[in-house]
Amino acid sequence: MKNIGLFFGSFNPIHLGHLAVANFFAQNSNLAEVWLVISPQSPFKEKSSLMENHHRLAMVELAIEGNPKLKACSEEFDLPTPNYTVESLQYLKKKYPENQFTLLMGQDNMAKFERWKEHNQILEQCHLFVYPRSQSDKIPTRLLKHPKIHYFEADLMEVSATEIRNAIKNKKPLTNLIPDQIEEYFEKFNPYH
Repeated sequence: MKNIGLFFGSFNPIHLGHLAVANFFAQNSNLAEVWLVISPQSPFKEKSSLMENHHRLAMVELAIEGNPKLKACSEEFDLPTPNYTVESLQYLKKKYPENQFTLLMGQDNMAKFERWKEHNQILEQCHLFVYPRSQSDKIPTRLLKHPKIHYFEADLMEVSATEIRNAIKNKKPLTNLIPDQIEEYFEKFNPYH
């Protein structure tokens, strides 16, 4: 049975921070692969600022090209929105019964985890690997010591998609924020318009 890391995100757009997290877990854990699961709509985010699904999928595929341990996953596109992790997890477990899944998330999401729909059910179904973030609320004590939640130490990579969207809007350089091939994609397709 392969252990697959699921890294959920809107990837709006995918940036060097996302890639640092995905690569970190692909190289420093027991995961066979890391799937970047592109969410059409998070229950915690406004849909209005989202690029169309096909643009976000194309950019994730471009960004991970040539890395056999990373895969783009568009399974959530076929599920009802907003997407709840617990439902997506059940869907993936049914569709890929030969795999076991581990959720990958930043420490900032772990601090809000108890607000997630059926968060206890998620913990029953899989392990969680948590990547450090400097900007994070306090994590509840019960989640700090939970046997299925594993905290990793890694270099902090602080990049935000909001920062990137603002840079694009204000025609500022995107160096050190997104991979070169994603910058080229923006120039070619201008997906925000």
